[in-house]
Amino acid sequence: MTLLECNLPGIKKLRSGKVREVFDLGDCLLIVATDRISAFDCILPTAIPRKGEVLTRMSIYWYGVLDFVPNHFITDRFEAFPDVLKPFEDQLRGRSMLVRKASPLPVECVARGYLAGSGWKEYETCGTVGGHEVPAGLQLASRLPHTLFTPATKAETGHDENIAWKQCRAILGDELAHQVRKQTIDLYEQGAVYAARAGILIADTKFEFGITGGETILIDECLTPDSSRFWPADAWKPGVNPPSFDKQFVRDYLETLDWDKTDPAPELPEEIALKTSQKYIEACENLTGIKIAQC
Repeated sequence: MTLLECNLPGIKKLRSGKVREVFDLGDCLLIVATDRISAFDCILPTAIPRKGEVLTRMSIYWYGVLDFVPNHFITDRFEAFPDVLKPFEDQLRGRSMLVRKASPLPVECVARGYLAGSGWKEYETCGTVGGHEVPAGLQLASRLPHTLFTPATKAETGHDENIAWKQCRAILGDELAHQVRKQTIDLYEQGAVYAARAGILIADTKFEFGITGGETILIDECLTPDSSRFWPADAWKPGVNPPSFDKQFVRDYLETLDWDKTDPAPELPEEIALKTSQKYIEACENLTGIKIAQC
């Protein structure tokens, strides 16, 4: 089944994000990844089949691979879920997980290894990326000389706003800012090594961290097509925007429409939704080796 909205009568819902629903179970949280997709800051009314399952499986895979940084994951085994959740198996199995509670840091932690997205736009205008000085003469999709940490403030709605390293330190405090910068770069670089073995380049990604019991842990999703820019290595070359395993396919379609990029967002044709689903599934299978049935 596809899932655009998750409602669990009797279970307290803390919040609904663009994709995830978060429920309070008392001593832990339940996170449910729906099949929603957003573009240009609008949630589309069309579900992307298997998307929530892909996001959940990929995050869990990376939590295990990158376990040198503690994370919030407890279990995704539905059989181990509290009895109160048992009536909701159709909505939860395969797309949900129990996680530790944590106080989220008010900063998105972005790592960039290649020149793309807002980093490319800044470079074209200012010759910098996230305020970092980088060599002149780089092209779109060029590999950066080293991994850059480019933090942003988190927004419940709308775009996150890129901030300077100095501002990040002012928000988090010097010690914590240095800690999450190092963890962000380490997570990205180790993840990039694993992804490269599967023929995928991770151009950039973002992580979120939280504090629980005085410990800083990785929370939310981890190295998924929603939080990262994945490129097939054999299609990459500087100067050309490579095809990607993410929602760029949806954005490209929406750009062909006479739509002002405000709500309400248009429906996606079935073929666009299915092709997008296939992209997400392909990325998951290539990276994790886990087979997911096509729709």
